[in-house]
Amino acid sequence: MSNTAAKSVVLVHGGFVDGSGWDGVYQILKKDGYDVTIVQNPTTSLAHDVTVTRRAIAAAPGNVILVGHSYGGVVVSEAGTDPKVAGVVYIAAFAPDAGESVSTLIANPPPGASVPPILPPVDGFLMLDKAKFAASFAADVRPSLASFMADSQVPWGVAALEGKVSAPAWKVKPSWYLVATDDKMIPPPAQRNMANRAGATTVEVVGSHAVYVSNPAAVAKLIEQAATSVVKN
Repeated sequence: MSNTAAKSVVLVHGGFVDGSGWDGVYQILKKDGYDVTIVQNPTTSLAHDVTVTRRAIAAAPGNVILVGHSYGGVVVSEAGTDPKVAGVVYIAAFAPDAGESVSTLIANPPPGASVPPILPPVDGFLMLDKAKFAASFAADVRPSLASFMADSQVPWGVAALEGKVSAPAWKVKPSWYLVATDDKMIPPPAQRNMANRAGATTVEVVGSHAVYVSNPAAVAKLIEQAATSVVKN
């Protein structure tokens, strides 16, 4: 690892899951010498999740590559303006502009796009239909793990879904984006549009929405590319 590279990586999960899905990526990054923090977002509201993420950034040594999956992209867009953040990486993630939220970004899906099997909210929280979780979220994850992910879902707060970004990090920080070409949660065309708008260095990987679980090597490769591309302050 270059002396000018960012040495810390902070990984932010999305809705319906917790940070354990980053295990494969974590193991690769640790082996390659990075300091890695996995944020356990409560996914109750965007403000709460940004607070938890900023706390992790503050505790990480040196400059940080901030990585978000899915809804985690909204979190890192808001938290990534932190001075310690050297670059932002989006993994099949939402990359909202100012005033946008997950709710606004999914309001008008592309024609023919898959509709995520989100159940009606209960007490202000959302869940995915367990029977349809694997097909929509983790089609290329081994069945036993996909089943576990479905049965261990973290309720996703409607307030988090509706949380609007104030000043997106991608406007002021270098960014990278991994498009998952078989994603059934965030349509690949929408991913490409957000990546292009952000001016992100973009790669495409064959994979489901859970590409960070099914193909950690590809995800870690992009994160390390980001880390070695930024110059330490």
